[in-house]
Amino acid sequence: MTKKQKIILVRIILAAALLVAAALSPVKGWMRFGLFMIPYLIVGYDILRKAVLGVVNGQVFDENFLMAVATVGAILLGEYPEGVSVMLFYQIGELFQSVAVDRSRKNIADLMDICPEYANLETGKGGIEKVDPEDVEAGSVIVIKPGEKIPIDGVVLDGTSVLNTSALTGESVPRDVGPGEEVISGCVNMTGLLRVRTTKEYEDSTVAKILELVENSSMKKARSENFITRFARYYTPAVCLAAVCLAVGGPLVRHMLHQAPMWTDWVTRALTFLVISCPCALVISIPLSFFGGIGGASARGILVKGSNYLEKLAKAKYFVFDKTGTLTRGEFQVAQIRPVGMSQEQLLEYAAYAEYYSNHPISQCIREKYGKKIDASLLSDEREISGFGVEVDYQLKTIAAGNRKLMHKWRIAVPETSDSGTFVHVAIDGKYAGYILITDTIKEGARGMLEALKALGIKRSVILTGDARGPAMAVGRELKADDVKYDLLPENKVDQVERMMANKYPDEELVFVGDGINDAPVLMRADVGVAMGAMGSDAAIEAADVVLMDDDPAKIPLAIRIAQKTLKIVYQNITLALAVKGVCLVLGALGIAGMWMAIFADVGIMVICVINAMRALNTKKL
Repeated sequence: MTKKQKIILVRIILAAALLVAAALSPVKGWMRFGLFMIPYLIVGYDILRKAVLGVVNGQVFDENFLMAVATVGAILLGEYPEGVSVMLFYQIGELFQSVAVDRSRKNIADLMDICPEYANLETGKGGIEKVDPEDVEAGSVIVIKPGEKIPIDGVVLDGTSVLNTSALTGESVPRDVGPGEEVISGCVNMTGLLRVRTTKEYEDSTVAKILELVENSSMKKARSENFITRFARYYTPAVCLAAVCLAVGGPLVRHMLHQAPMWTDWVTRALTFLVISCPCALVISIPLSFFGGIGGASARGILVKGSNYLEKLAKAKYFVFDKTGTLTRGEFQVAQIRPVGMSQEQLLEYAAYAEYYSNHPISQCIREKYGKKIDASLLSDEREISGFGVEVDYQLKTIAAGNRKLMHKWRIAVPETSDSGTFVHVAIDGKYAGYILITDTIKEGARGMLEALKALGIKRSVILTGDARGPAMAVGRELKADDVKYDLLPENKVDQVERMMANKYPDEELVFVGDGINDAPVLMRADVGVAMGAMGSDAAIEAADVVLMDDDPAKIPLAIRIAQKTLKIVYQNITLALAVKGVCLVLGALGIAGMWMAIFADVGIMVICVINAMRALNTKKL
């Protein structure tokens, strides 16, 4: 508990003890009034002060005003125990709410701890200077010691270490890094000393972007939260007017009927009505539920930029995915080696030598698969033919390695195959020698992800890609997508999403998941854009509404479950608060509900709703 919360707790305990002592005291008259005023002022002086300041500043109709009028009125009517008890229980509820909010903010506060306080900057004289991360320019060399946070994104120059990335990704497994590997700010260096050349300035680094997302998340309210704001704006003046009508109208009606006005009874009903009407349960628990959902998601490596996007995620029915970098790693691997008239090792050797001079990712993939040192002195007359492949002389033989068009150029027949992927066909001295099949690696988290989404109620899943039909359909079949659109340009992806959005119902949301610069327009056009935070482009992360910090597609069903749980809690709180308030208001107006029922209707329901809202924080079992 904070110092302020501890002071309030002491006041509550002291006031409760004095209230019991006053209730048991045999004194009468002004002495009795004085005994009850002591605990009343101890526990409620700040509420009275806020009510007076609200009236002075023109902000009259809030919960402080309602509490002040109701309790002062009860005391003026001689209902001392009830008046003090209402204020006491209200403060207990406020303390409970304060502690609950602090707990829900803990995940956000933990996330804020990723912000580094300093950077160890190498100076020109070979020394190290401790500076503010914002003063470090891109291209500078910084040193990260064991136990320190990485202040700015960069590439490791020297040293090996293990990084704790849990604050960013929610992943507990440490990551090994060494020279040449990228590191992102916010991670904790656990073991070795690292020299890192920064690739960005602090304001553009990962940690700064994350903090900006979290700090701005509360600016975008969900429709449920906006409903509560509008509701409270009209509700509070309405119930105050109703209470005045009740206090004055009841006696006047009785007088017209030639009955005793019973002013005290009707004023008591009006004061009870005011206590019951206080909308604390709604005003506090609904934002707290969304805040808890956002905090719980951030603890699992899912950053949601606002509660409105959390609400939309809960209603998502259509999912559209970019392929490369989102569902696949964007890293090529040799899937098959199919030789003709030679061994697999021989075919791989010829292909590796043929691709030696090429920097194409497919060429690098083949050389890595070969794994042996290549003697460049054995190569001559290397020719790279753009759009076709490469040709090279190796050990008095001419090797051609490339696509089907290159084989046709040599007038070599290529056998048909049902395999899907990128083919590197190899010919030696004009004779077909076989092919090597290259495929993109599907992310482990993508396997079963679409099935998990279907179990959560989504209607349709579509993969959009600029790849050719074969590789695109292969990924679609393995992941069991409902549809695959291939050979698409960036503007074609926007058109596809536009069509799907035009054909869906208004209360159904479409989610697009991507990672590249070319995905930014689609991320902005979709109802909810989800970007990959670790390897995704800055443009995609900026355009997205939700960011997956570890690039794991398996987090998408988890985000949906968190959103659905949060929205379910919100609806439960709205229904419970309005139902109980409505019943108790009627009973209070009829004189059936007394001050104690008013206390339950206000503080009791608030406590119940806040306890329910706290469940949004718990995402471990989702």
